[in-house]
Amino acid sequence: MALPEVVSRDEWFAARLPLLAKEKEHSRARDALHAERQSLPMFPVDQDYGFDTPDGKRSLLELFDGRRQLIIYHFMLPSVTGGSFCLGCSFWVDNMPAHLEHLHARDTSLAVDCPVPLADFVEHKERMGWTVPVVSSFGNSFYDDFNFELVPGATKIPGISVFLRGDDDQVYCTYSTAFRGTDLVNNTYNYLDLTFLGRQEDDLPFKWAWLRYHDEYEN
Repeated sequence: MALPEVVSRDEWFAARLPLLAKEKEHSRARDALHAERQSLPMFPVDQDYGFDTPDGKRSLLELFDGRRQLIIYHFMLPSVTGGSFCLGCSFWVDNMPAHLEHLHARDTSLAVDCPVPLADFVEHKERMGWTVPVVSSFGNSFYDDFNFELVPGATKIPGISVFLRGDDDQVYCTYSTAFRGTDLVNNTYNYLDLTFLGRQEDDLPFKWAWLRYHDEYEN
């Protein structure tokens, strides 16, 4: 890859200004997209489900912890029974906030669900050092019910679903996304996108050939 052209500071600034205008336009378009997302209709969730958690069995409503909103990350199933947990999903959870108090201050809870036995998922959480709450929908239909076919033909995919608690404690689903739709919450990618080299994935045999669990990188 050829390096960028070397120019004077003034020439760099002159080249920067047109991009700044495009970035501002993109920010306005992004704000409009957020507003459109927030104006989507919602549908009622007609099951309590029953999640295994470190604090015992809890319903979907109880996962709100008394807050108005709940975001759940759908962690992809291991490829085989007893197999390794998804590298991509582990990468995404690594990028979740270490301090959830900021979300809590905006009346929002966050949790990660994987439909495997809870003890297996907690073991992986402890290895990774995550602070985000993890739960297990093992044995119920939650993972399938909210694994929307947003990508034609794809099933059992990672994603995010967002829920709202009504004044009567009725739970509603307001939003769901999957695959590239979750890039928004991966700050490693967001930082890399600011750099000259970017994500450095275009010339790899497959997109995540570089990816490891964070405790397995040699450097």
